[in-house]
Amino acid sequence: MGILAEFREFAVRGNVIDLAVGVVIGAAFGKIVTALVENLIMPFIGLLTGGIDFSRWAITLRAAQVDAAGEEIPALVLGIGNVVNTIVQFVLVAFAIFIAVRFINRLKRQQAEAPAEETPAEPSEEVKLLREIRDGLRKPEAPIV
Repeated sequence: MGILAEFREFAVRGNVIDLAVGVVIGAAFGKIVTALVENLIMPFIGLLTGGIDFSRWAITLRAAQVDAAGEEIPALVLGIGNVVNTIVQFVLVAFAIFIAVRFINRLKRQQAEAPAEETPAEPSEEVKLLREIRDGLRKPEAPIV
């Protein structure tokens, strides 16, 4: 089998396509959560904490400087606000996934608990033979003349 044929077989396998769909949906979901955190949740948290804008919250370790050649050396800054935003985003994504998995597991559990309407199974040959013997013994015998 050539490498192209093997790759084609791999690429069209159901699991690979499912994974690709999951990655695309996950990326879109990540963008939604990022927008939700940055535009709705963090401003509200900032309001509750006295107007702190977490996206600009940073600690400057070294201020910007100009070296002897006249070139600017940028400031050395720890972006704590970005870390807080990322943590909030992670918690929201993890919680949303937890709720989705919990819902799916509950549906699976309900389907497993529901009694399946089964058609009665065909009796085995032994059971059929024993029924014939039983029915034959029940018949009244004809009188002997």
